[in-house]
Amino acid sequence: MQDVTIDATVALITESAESELSTALETTSSLRVRTIPPDRALESLRGAAGEEPAAVVLASDRPATIRSVLDGVQSALQVAPVVVAPPEGSERAAAAALRAGATEYVAADDPESKASRIVEVIADPSIGESAVYHRILANELPDEAFVIDEDGTYLESKVRPEAAALYTAPADGLVGRTLESVFPEDVAERLQSSLERAIETDATQSIEYGADTTEGRRRYEARIVPIDGRIGGQRAVVWLARDITERAERERELQSRREQLETVNRINQVVRQVIETLVEAPTQGTIERKVCEQLVESELYCGAWIAERTGEGELAYRIGDGTARNYLEAVENCDPRDQRPAQRAVTTGEIQSIDDVPGDESVPEEIREAARADGIDAAVVVPIVHGGTTYGVLAVVSNRNDTFSESERSGFELLGETTGFTISAVKNRQLLFSDTVLELEFRIDDGDSFSFDLTREYDCRISMEWAGSTADGRIFQYLTVDGLDGETALEEAENHDSIEECRLIYDGPDRCTLEIRLRDSGVQTLFHHGATIRDIVVEDGSASVLVEVPRDADVREVAEALKYVYEETELEARREVDHPVRTAAERRDDVLGRLTERQLATLRRAYYSGFFDWPRESTGEEIAEAMEVSPPTMHQHLRKGLKTVLGELFEESDGAI
Repeated sequence: MQDVTIDATVALITESAESELSTALETTSSLRVRTIPPDRALESLRGAAGEEPAAVVLASDRPATIRSVLDGVQSALQVAPVVVAPPEGSERAAAAALRAGATEYVAADDPESKASRIVEVIADPSIGESAVYHRILANELPDEAFVIDEDGTYLESKVRPEAAALYTAPADGLVGRTLESVFPEDVAERLQSSLERAIETDATQSIEYGADTTEGRRRYEARIVPIDGRIGGQRAVVWLARDITERAERERELQSRREQLETVNRINQVVRQVIETLVEAPTQGTIERKVCEQLVESELYCGAWIAERTGEGELAYRIGDGTARNYLEAVENCDPRDQRPAQRAVTTGEIQSIDDVPGDESVPEEIREAARADGIDAAVVVPIVHGGTTYGVLAVVSNRNDTFSESERSGFELLGETTGFTISAVKNRQLLFSDTVLELEFRIDDGDSFSFDLTREYDCRISMEWAGSTADGRIFQYLTVDGLDGETALEEAENHDSIEECRLIYDGPDRCTLEIRLRDSGVQTLFHHGATIRDIVVEDGSASVLVEVPRDADVREVAEALKYVYEETELEARREVDHPVRTAAERRDDVLGRLTERQLATLRRAYYSGFFDWPRESTGEEIAEAMEVSPPTMHQHLRKGLKTVLGELFEESDGAI
């Protein structure tokens, strides 16, 4: 820049005590610079009688400061040009300068360039009708800036190159066109309304809108700034638009996450409420009804239904609830074999999601039509399982299009497991507290598990002493084999496909006891249908199974469940059996009556001496010394006494506890 000689004073209004702009103005010209803080601007300018500045320069980024200072300066100095030169520059600062009637707006730049432009304004202060907003558009341009008159006609168009690349037509082609011809009718009406409101209220308006570009639909935010003067006899506005597509997407994503979190919290609350209710449910029917009712009452879902698994492995509708009446009726009347998503849930043991029920061809047509009628969007089918036994499925439908996220599916998985556990617990609780039970005797032929194969191969006899399950649902059994040595029985067990683990507990010449862990077992099926096993004997490839179930149990359900595991299953006998009722005192007297005096004394001394505590308060040697016997003798009495007590507890059930 060449030095310019101007014998004049410039009032620089700035909050900075050491302004680089002041130094640049004095260095590049002969201008005298008088620095004034914004809060004293009006007082200082009015008090400078005879020393009015040739121009006023305002160095501020604050829109409020720009408006207040310019209002005061223009009332004090009628003819002096006013230049707004913000340190940083922004769209809001530019709009404030335009609205306040600044002579010039100098965008953020280095101090020397700013000083050069200010000197030019002072040297040639003449400006035309539209020069102010032309310069503001050029100097503080967002992605898009336009001058639009009150009829919605584009008068000027300034677009950054990167923004212009998104236009489906040249940006210059907008001049002379109207908002109505550029945007769809509904969008144009909104934009025109905001434009008119800016002019009528004489205040800046903001609006968001969408526009089609070469990269698809994008989102824009506009600040509509009214111009004080007229252009061509009409009022007009400066339209400053910025592409906010990425910001809008982030906001939508955050909002979506907030809504999903709120929904997940509600779902988790519903699941907890259902689980709390299940704890007190007296029957399986009550459990199923309450699950469906509470899911629908949450207003998150419009329908829920439960189907049970029959002995043939098929599904049979049991109960449903909800406002989706057409859908529930169609499900109840549908052939269970056509319910492929539900069948997959049973077969795989995994939750099945359907994102578009009306359009999913794996759903029967009559159910799809009913879903369309009820406005159903999505569904989830949850297996009701516990300990490896599948009792049926819970199906839930919703008219929310964002239904069944991963976290929501996890909640339903827990609900399915809890429902299965509760059904199993109810069945067993009914048996435990029944004075009269049903005794069922089954005969199973041609089974393909280890016990059947071993008795056919070696002509031996197998009795099940006890069976239970591990935490992960695998079944283990204690089997006594008569007529076969332990080495041979163990070798056969280790090589059998149905057995995961095995070990030899007792080995005799022609009798042994094995502990085996099975992948699948009919014993497991009986457990989870509320049956207590009293006796299982397998001979020559056939089994005799004696179980007890509650008097009001569904015998057909138990029989079909067992038949699903072993096809050749027949119910040979059914009879009511009274359970003898004994008080705790009577049971205790029975146990004590079976102990010898030495065994009882040893048990009492060990108990009160803290032998069974952890850590132990007394050792076996200390107890033996107090009894004046040898440690081996003490341990012999202790073990025999414990076996008698535990035998009374366990052998009375003669099966699973």
